Amino acid sequence: MEHSQNRKQMWVLGMSMGLILGWSATTILGASHVLANDDMEDPAWVNYAKVSGVSGNINSIGSDTLNNLMTLWAEGFRKQYPNVKIQIEGKGSSTAPPALIEGTAQLGPMSRKMKGKEIDAFEAKFGYKPTAIPVAVDALAVYVNKDNSLQGLTIGELDAVFSKTRQHGYKENLTSWGQLGLTGRFADMPISIYGRNSASGTYGFFKDVVLENGDYKDEVKEQPGSASVVQGVTEDQAGIGYSGIGYRTSGVHALPLAMKAGQPFVEATYENSTSGKYPLSRYLFVYVNKAPNQPLSPIVREFLKYVYSREGQKVVIKDGYFPISEKIIGKQSEHLK
Repeated sequence: MEHSQNRKQMWVLGMSMGLILGWSATTILGASHVLANDDMEDPAWVNYAKVSGVSGNINSIGSDTLNNLMTLWAEGFRKQYPNVKIQIEGKGSSTAPPALIEGTAQLGPMSRKMKGKEIDAFEAKFGYKPTAIPVAVDALAVYVNKDNSLQGLTIGELDAVFSKTRQHGYKENLTSWGQLGLTGRFADMPISIYGRNSASGTYGFFKDVVLENGDYKDEVKEQPGSASVVQGVTEDQAGIGYSGIGYRTSGVHALPLAMKAGQPFVEATYENSTSGKYPLSRYLFVYVNKAPNQPLSPIVREFLKYVYSREGQKVVIKDGYFPISEKIIGKQSEHLK
């Protein structure tokens, strides 16, 4: 019952992402592995318009997955407002809620939604809930070494590689590449597993969706950041790890995934991720403290407007993630007044 409920939730996520972003099944049939940047740009995006009266400091504390994006946005924003200072710390999504509650950060980037207990703690302090601003779409990619010829994995197989509880019910514990059909020197090669630490939103998202809240294997080599996971798999021919699509390098390749055996493998492309067809697609968020019927501070408001501008969303593409459509930006505009 729990398995089917989780699958239903993922299906609803996929459908809602597709409807919100305006993609249909026919749109994604012709998805190619490499897409030109122009294919991702929304002609309805609006150029950023500089305003007066913006100054001061911004602190951003939270997601490592969003660290590069936040840095690039900060650089672009400071070109508009040279006197603004922006400090960015990306040690994991779980560091964002306490930073917002304590007032040590105005921006809380997260690669997952806040948990109920995090929202409750915020609401206990302020009397209202934090505001989530979706800023990009990510395909949480499963990477193997570039020399690995595996063609794809099901979510059940992935669970059996990373989890000791195998909530998806896969028939056996997967510990060698030969069990997944690889031959030659890979046949007897033990699978070397890389993951994130528990402070990471990516760790939590993978545990929720792939492991169905089961337990990670003790053999998982926990890494402090997304880049470290990719670097580990790059240097380890037997390696496998998960990380945001924006961290993909030439030393690894992202495996296509299927929800169940017998279904086609789906690549981590823009179309497949924004439609929700790719099983591990997700929104990336920036959380802010916005009191009801009160405007954001000018510096936070304008930073988020920059993120939602043509310039800001082109930064998303540049960093290897997938942008937000103007339709979603329009729905979020009430938070930016």
